Amino acid sequence: MSTDSEMLTSPPLQPFPGNQNTLTSDFSLSDKVARVSGAGRGLSLTVTEALLEAGAKVYALDHPKEPRAKDLGTELPYRCVAVRDTDLLYTVIEDIANHERRIDGLVAAAAIQQEMSAPDYSAENSNALLEVNVTGVFMTAQAVARQMIRFGNGGSIVLVASMSGTIANRRLGCPVYNTSKAAVIQLARNLAAEWGQYSIRVNSLSPGYTLTSMLEMLFIEYPERREQFAKEIMLGRLSYPKEYRGAAVFLLSNASSFMTGSDLRIDGGHAAW
Repeated sequence: MSTDSEMLTSPPLQPFPGNQNTLTSDFSLSDKVARVSGAGRGLSLTVTEALLEAGAKVYALDHPKEPRAKDLGTELPYRCVAVRDTDLLYTVIEDIANHERRIDGLVAAAAIQQEMSAPDYSAENSNALLEVNVTGVFMTAQAVARQMIRFGNGGSIVLVASMSGTIANRRLGCPVYNTSKAAVIQLARNLAAEWGQYSIRVNSLSPGYTLTSMLEMLFIEYPERREQFAKEIMLGRLSYPKEYRGAAVFLLSNASSFMTGSDLRIDGGHAAW
């Protein structure tokens, strides 16, 4: 029979898997290899720049033949890949992994938007969006996870969702887009549950209204929405792409080493009313 002293003895602490040094080093991506899909423009390009600044070697994947911004002050290998071309996607990611002998991180951000009232949607419209926003994100994560498992180093995968995966946007006809982003949030949870055994963390990042070129084009067609959107946000303004840089670095770095299966929503308070 155990004595009281034996019953109160704590088991030895497990070793901390992250960086034992400074807080700054926890956020460092030095010597890490990452991929960003949809990286040739907009929010994804800004995130790519942040990962480079944090020390990562980043491979940009996107559909355009060339990224819209070419001079980032550092090396940015770019691959023209459409996420719907699954065979090419697998081949490109495997080739990169073979060259680098590792994969440490992924930001899967490729997506398209459609604004259309629900009665007007065709099956073709709906399937085209879901193929990119859900299946494309899933296949990208799968291709990277296969290489992470192969090399046995674990890693971090970030699926870019949206606050629209949590709420229905007022006066916007985006039923399929919003559904696709809800699917991305749920996909991250399921992949986290399945791949945790390989030390692969999977989280989603949900931005709010962001002043990208796509949104600016929308404001040209619907100028009243600039003020409308801002009023729906607790901070009373729209966000800028650079306001998501820290979140991306956090999610890919050791600073978030115990975070998986979570959705990091950054929306200025829009969904908290």
